[in-house]
Amino acid sequence: MSPKTVPFVVQAQGTGVAQDLTVPGENEHTFQADTYPSFGGQDAAPSPLSYALGALTSCNQVTGSIVAKGLGVQLGAWTFHVQGDLNPAVIGTGAEGNANFDRVSVQVRIETDADDATFATLREETERRCPVTQLFKRSGTEFSSDWQRSPLT
Repeated sequence: MSPKTVPFVVQAQGTGVAQDLTVPGENEHTFQADTYPSFGGQDAAPSPLSYALGALTSCNQVTGSIVAKGLGVQLGAWTFHVQGDLNPAVIGTGAEGNANFDRVSVQVRIETDADDATFATLREETERRCPVTQLFKRSGTEFSSDWQRSPLT
């Protein structure tokens, strides 16, 4: 491992399709994953696919906050709507094809004092620098995003 990398660690254990997951460290975090009954779960916790989409929103917000600081703009509230379209035949029945999302669309609304040009840079740099956005884009998934700005309140 290069000294310039930061390790992200998750440990998990489970039975059936449900898991208890732990992020170890000084401030240990725990969470659960399950899935819909059609995939053998109890729907007692978010599915791994929901977590993947949630990781996309939160990573964009973290990265965007870092980018905004560098651009010298203020940010207020963020609002996201993300949809991933998945054909369940590959995972569910073993059909041939790609088990990945066919497409992911992201709608973002941010309160900011950025002008049009700076907001465009905020969007471009956030998507370029966000590790989770890059996971989706580089996977071959059809990816679209629509970023809107609102006045800072």
